[in-house]
Amino acid sequence: MKTLTFDSREAWLLARKGKITGTRAKDIIVKRGTSYKKGFYELIAERIALPPTEENPMDRGTRLESEAIERFVKETGKKVNTDLVIWTRDDNESIAFSPDGYIGKKSAKEAVECKCLSSASHIEAFLTKEVPDEYKDQTIQAFVVNDKLQTLYVVFYDPRVPCKDFFTIRIDREAVKEKVAEYLAYEQMILSEVTKIVTELTF
Repeated sequence: MKTLTFDSREAWLLARKGKITGTRAKDIIVKRGTSYKKGFYELIAERIALPPTEENPMDRGTRLESEAIERFVKETGKKVNTDLVIWTRDDNESIAFSPDGYIGKKSAKEAVECKCLSSASHIEAFLTKEVPDEYKDQTIQAFVVNDKLQTLYVVFYDPRVPCKDFFTIRIDREAVKEKVAEYLAYEQMILSEVTKIVTELTF
């Protein structure tokens, strides 16, 4: 075993980057046969990505969204409408989705969702070719709301990962149609319950 000694906390923190420490072990260790935890992707990010700034993650995502869509347009040749809109279902306006962009008319068959995430989540999506779990429900919601939507392009953009700063995961309705039906039925049930309780409480 080696013991490394440091003169400052800053140097100590820097030396911990890219290493599995006691604090991080819980985010790394998995049961055999299961997929990697977020800590695995954080280790990769610490070795290949530029360090994050103090910028609020939501502010950063909003700031980078237009750049991400510009890259998507440049690489696909598709014309993306970025008007501020909210889609709602014809049969229930309480079931809604706000696309970052859409292709064609307001009831578009194609839409764009931008994800400017932490470098670890960005790398996770690239390596797994899947949208991270915490954002999957959001992608399904686009199809729940817009019955005409056939394809959602989930655009990942992180300029802190110079070797792979941009990529797209395409989701087609056919691949998620069972989930869409399940989510729609559940949301309708939940809204019915909400209406019932609000009525009871206000009258």
